[in-house]
Amino acid sequence: MRVRLEGYVHLARMIDKCRAVLAGTEGEYIYPCPMDVRLLDFAGITADEFTEAVNANPDDEGVIRWFRAQARRVPAVELDAWNEMMLRRGPSTPEKQAYFDKCRDAVDPSRTDLSSWADLQDLEEGRIVPRRETAAPLSAQP
Repeated sequence: MRVRLEGYVHLARMIDKCRAVLAGTEGEYIYPCPMDVRLLDFAGITADEFTEAVNANPDDEGVIRWFRAQARRVPAVELDAWNEMMLRRGPSTPEKQAYFDKCRDAVDPSRTDLSSWADLQDLEEGRIVPRRETAAPLSAQP
């Protein structure tokens, strides 16, 4: 999720998930998931267009060239702000918080300090996630 491709966090992961769906090997991955949709909306591309481009390009370089040509142009400061939002974004409803907690607890219930989907994905995929101050549950936030 945190790896930047063409300046976008999540793009590399989205390409991998799309390829897995096209190959029928996605397992528990979901494409397009809400994070994929956020990236596609920000870039001005539909999921169908992106899927077609991934299907038509056997390597990531072809997808990147296509993405570069199709994505709406944004100033670097806007892209940086969007990336930060994606990396910090956490559950936005009590139901999503419960789902987040369930997923987190399946991997490491001691990590109550996690609050973002990016951190949860890193934890699930075995990457090191630095400990943070314990996050307040959604219900306790104003």
